[in-house]
Amino acid sequence: MNFRARKRRAAGAAKAAGGDGLLVTHLADVRYLCGFTGSNAALVLAGARAVLFTDGRYTAQAKDEVAGTRVVIAKKPAVTAACEWMVEVGVKRCGFDAVHTTVAAFETMRKAVPAKVRRGMFVAVEPLVARLREVKDADEIAKIRAAAELGGKLFDEMLGYLRPGLKEMEVAATLEHAARMAGAEAMSFETIVASGERSALPHGRASGAKLPKRGFVTLDFGVVLNGYMSDMTRTVHLGKARPEEREVYDAVLEAQETAVAAVATGVTAGEVDEAARSVLRRAGLEEYFTHSTGHGVGLEIHEGPRLAAKQTQVLQQGMVITIEPGVYMPARFGLRIEDMVLVTAAGSEVLTPSVKAWIEL
Repeated sequence: MNFRARKRRAAGAAKAAGGDGLLVTHLADVRYLCGFTGSNAALVLAGARAVLFTDGRYTAQAKDEVAGTRVVIAKKPAVTAACEWMVEVGVKRCGFDAVHTTVAAFETMRKAVPAKVRRGMFVAVEPLVARLREVKDADEIAKIRAAAELGGKLFDEMLGYLRPGLKEMEVAATLEHAARMAGAEAMSFETIVASGERSALPHGRASGAKLPKRGFVTLDFGVVLNGYMSDMTRTVHLGKARPEEREVYDAVLEAQETAVAAVATGVTAGEVDEAARSVLRRAGLEEYFTHSTGHGVGLEIHEGPRLAAKQTQVLQQGMVITIEPGVYMPARFGLRIEDMVLVTAAGSEVLTPSVKAWIEL
């Protein structure tokens, strides 16, 4: 991890936004810039200086994890200590993340500095570090690839386990236990298992409902390895499917593969979304596709870019995104297919290894 280069780019972005310092409190951003994984942190970038403020619980952890950044174990709130330090070293205009900073946190920041310098001290800026995180370096890509491969392996193993009568919660628990035993640090998010009529719920988290003798089962899950997350969705059918169910599955699969094929450096996020949506539109299913086509993934499960209608952000080499169109027919059935895709110089690479073809168990 080249933390020095990351901090230099972040400081440069803050300067371009009108600040001579940058206060970073969003924990994923802190980890990205200096490696610290604790739950309490405030990182200040001021010119060539970088200082991490945390508390006594993390004395040893910060020493082990943080390199190239001074660590201060504060006896007061980390944000307060960070703001006081900026005043001491002469920071006049400090950029802060306008999206992730709460009103309460902003008040803490203001109260930490003298009234005479408070006016104009803090400059609300876009999530500068989050924007930098959208393009992954080789080390990050390797970690995401490993997480995606583990997710695919877990899904393949679940195919031999799924059967009518199992509770959705049992399926989720079995999957999550297997993930932990295989080395996952955590799940990327609460595992989604939605079966039968509940498969029409885009975020149908595992319930006490039993898998049906005949119907769809959607599994949407991810694992965390070395801090980086995976995200995949596969939908299988238990029992003999009706023609309509197979037709809808084939349409969603075509939409998903068409969108994957549209991914390339220089293409806009909206163009990829339209590639998926146009297939479902021709099939008369667009009204049942009720969410965006995808999002970035990395240290967090939802990062930029957002792949949705009319989004003009241009895809760049090194971005890792999901492609996940779905169709959801209330009180009937639903399904989704999702891959993680790396944007490359030549186009794209699917990182999710599991088969997407029709599976009937």
